[in-house]
Amino acid sequence: MRYAWLLFAACSGPAAKPDAYAGDSTPAKAVACATAFGAELTNSFGRLDGTVLAVIPPNFQGCAQPNSTHTVVQVMVNGAAYRMVVNVLSTVGTPDVFLGEVDAPLAGPAWAEGWHPDAQLDYATTLHVMKSQFTEADQATAAARVYDLVELGEHVSVFATSSGGAKADSADKIHRNTTNADGAIVLHPDTAPHYLLTAFSNQSF
Repeated sequence: MRYAWLLFAACSGPAAKPDAYAGDSTPAKAVACATAFGAELTNSFGRLDGTVLAVIPPNFQGCAQPNSTHTVVQVMVNGAAYRMVVNVLSTVGTPDVFLGEVDAPLAGPAWAEGWHPDAQLDYATTLHVMKSQFTEADQATAAARVYDLVELGEHVSVFATSSGGAKADSADKIHRNTTNADGAIVLHPDTAPHYLLTAFSNQSF
């Protein structure tokens, strides 16, 4: 198993910090953002398989249901858009988050467009990673990782938690949570799965 811990040197310049968005222009990956959303997510932890429609940095308020403290990845699934709300700032412990990456088989059933509440993920037991392998990152670096690496039009899998009901269009907690319910973004899930992992300062594993 290969671990790749990225340094994100490109984040040193203002243009590479999408969470510090300021101005009238729309970030390139947010141009096609949806304004209407699906409603098929259930009240559960699961894995959403779909195609990336948009990546919306924190503080850009030009898309529907903006979020000033998270990066939003919009994913198209069976003709409808869904909001995957990604933590790039911690509200427990220090504000920095801890970032990890790993290549590993896709956890759960084979990739198939849709919501899979039967899928499970655990950083320690499924992916065999430890907190000591993660790198501490501020909000700018964490936001830039998602914006830079999640590509429009590509297949993606997102392990996340939805409350269903009135919020069946979105899921969050895309970070270390609890046994078999850890959130993550998986790039190239149907060919060469690459996990983007996030943890908080008060978590140990």
